[in-house]
Amino acid sequence: MDAGQQHSHNSISLTLAIIPVLTLICLLGLSVYYFSDDSSYGANQIALLMATAIAGFIGLKQGFTWQEMETSIIQGISHSMIAILILLMVGALIGSWMLSGTVQTMIYYGLQLISANWFYAAACVVCAVSAMSIGSSWTVAGTLGVAFMGMSQAMQLDPAITAGAVVSGAYFGDKLSPLSDTTNLASAVTGTELFEHIQNLLWTTLPAFFIALVGFIILGDSRELANQTSIEATMNGLNNHFDLGPHLLLPVAAVFILAWKQVPALPTIAAGAILGCIFAALFQGDAIAAFISDTNISSAEKTLKASWVALFNGYVSNTGNADLDSLLTRGGMSSMLNTVWLIICAMAFGSIMEHIGLLQRILQAILSRVRSVTGLIVSTVFTCIGSNVLTADQYIGIVLPGRMYKLEYARYGLASKNLSRTLEDSATLTSPLVPWNTCGAYMAGTLGVATLSYLPYAFFNLLGPVICIAFAVTHFRISPISKTA
Repeated sequence: MDAGQQHSHNSISLTLAIIPVLTLICLLGLSVYYFSDDSSYGANQIALLMATAIAGFIGLKQGFTWQEMETSIIQGISHSMIAILILLMVGALIGSWMLSGTVQTMIYYGLQLISANWFYAAACVVCAVSAMSIGSSWTVAGTLGVAFMGMSQAMQLDPAITAGAVVSGAYFGDKLSPLSDTTNLASAVTGTELFEHIQNLLWTTLPAFFIALVGFIILGDSRELANQTSIEATMNGLNNHFDLGPHLLLPVAAVFILAWKQVPALPTIAAGAILGCIFAALFQGDAIAAFISDTNISSAEKTLKASWVALFNGYVSNTGNADLDSLLTRGGMSSMLNTVWLIICAMAFGSIMEHIGLLQRILQAILSRVRSVTGLIVSTVFTCIGSNVLTADQYIGIVLPGRMYKLEYARYGLASKNLSRTLEDSATLTSPLVPWNTCGAYMAGTLGVATLSYLPYAFFNLLGPVICIAFAVTHFRISPISKTA
């Protein structure tokens, strides 16, 4: 890059930098207005692509070539490929676990053990403990989360509140687990010792979680008797059409053991999907026969075809009970393709914004207005939230502000653990609240509830940034460098 071009890149005005952002905000607002919960099925993607095009025109004006920007887009999308592959594999896992009766078994036992009154709180706690043990909110949502969504439908409870409880619990456990990638990333990018970081996180995390639990207890449905008929009908239907039993929970145990041993997510989930197909072949002969009605092939071929279809196109229930069929018809890689489309468009926008310096220009403007410790922490919170919105990736939402603010925290005499906690309270927790962020798209695709529908009920995720700001305003548990020496 020559000196003239370098100067052109650095002379971007703030007004120019925010044009794509304002365009995106306006288009997304129109998308929600016109299409509501269906906005993520194409409208949001178009909004992101149009904002990307505007950013591209600004890049050309600043002296960047199309080839440069195209390369940055490709690289940005390539960074999200592991998330995309995991998403597709979760679709396959859900399909195979539906065919094997694993999800049905979790629903069946869950309906026996959990009352409607305590359901939301129980979903939050179970997901929290599970995520803390394995360090993965995505794995918990793709396994236990799917089962809780099924239970809530059988109990005729609100799916949006259930999804909010699952997301709250999953991110609480993920945030405090030493096995979590985001917890380790926030620690590493700020230079904070891992367990010192986790210990400091407790001050903001535990109050947010307890308040969230109170919220879910208050929202607990008291119409248990009114729902009993639906619950019994679901349990009878599951028992009549599938071979249920504790043995079908072994694929779940295998996935959690692999995750606990820190086997990467993709092979862990793939192993779970393969186990689902094996268990279907061993125990669900009647369900396979109902799923594959072709009379011209042998039972062995039906089993192979059923597994194949469940992996790529999901399981389709044919019990004759419309409510039960609606509950059990799920999964398959194809069910995740719209979410993949959303992630690709979002990463294209985030990549070009970062590459041509528009995002950095906005962040520099924010930093130039910081005048106090409170202002610094509050600015960090909103920068992380903005990064989640603009770059569509929680890792960038942690790394980019972490790098930019690290020296500022030191300049203000603040220990690095203040920054690492703030990154987690804002970047990690708000990532599943943005529909086009990889996390928000994943949760919506996996749980079957639009991001903006469950957002008001993801109490823990909403409270994290609020409590972090409250600590900043009151200077409570804000540690100076001298105290960590």
